[in-house]
Amino acid sequence: MAKAKKTDEKQEKAVKKVAKAGKGERFADMSEGAVVIDETAIEKGLEAPQKAKKAQEPKVRGKQYQAAKKLIDKTKTYSPKEALDLVKKISFGKFNGTVEVHLNVLEKGLSGKVTLPHFSGKSRRIAVFNDELAEEIKAGKINFEVLLTSPVDMPKILPLAKVLGPKGLMPNPKNGTLVPDPEKALANFSGNSLHFQTEKDFPIIHTIIGKVEQPTEELLENYQALIKAVNPKNIKKTTIKSTMSPGIKVAL
Repeated sequence: MAKAKKTDEKQEKAVKKVAKAGKGERFADMSEGAVVIDETAIEKGLEAPQKAKKAQEPKVRGKQYQAAKKLIDKTKTYSPKEALDLVKKISFGKFNGTVEVHLNVLEKGLSGKVTLPHFSGKSRRIAVFNDELAEEIKAGKINFEVLLTSPVDMPKILPLAKVLGPKGLMPNPKNGTLVPDPEKALANFSGNSLHFQTEKDFPIIHTIIGKVEQPTEELLENYQALIKAVNPKNIKKTTIKSTMSPGIKVAL
């Protein structure tokens, strides 16, 4: 009788295990000591490495990019003129692309302004702060891309920070928009004036110095003006490329 009772208890335990089993679980055996096989978990485990492998696959560049890359000597650091001549040669876009300069600098937060002698940038709508403009901002009317003001007017602008801040329009001395004489500063935001700054989280500056079809001499003067403004002492590494081309290492 005792043995029969123990057998009944074991069967009840096996039944309870079945009842507690989650959806998608199957059992190899319903007796005591049965092994629970969760096929759903197994399938997910098999899929995970495949997804990870797929995510790690490098991006395949086109034939034109690969051909352009072969023309660059990876072991060489080019002079600025050599790099600009080469970037014009390997730029394979069907349009007049831009010439980009990428600078690795010593620290993030570096910013400034430079006037390039042969550069025609996008015209920007510039406004000088006054009481009338303040009322328009309060009403949500923002018809400018750059706001200039003096330190004297900052107490009037601070209540507008919730509107201006998210749009990146709050004046500050780093980008030259908070100045003693805003009217005089208008000239600094002309078409050939360029603002540069590092990325938010990394000490890297990305900017442009002109178009691929510009004469090399003009691009070289623009490049030299940029390097002077950033200061070579702040620069660790320089790369020049066009919109569509690979990067070219440049000696300072």
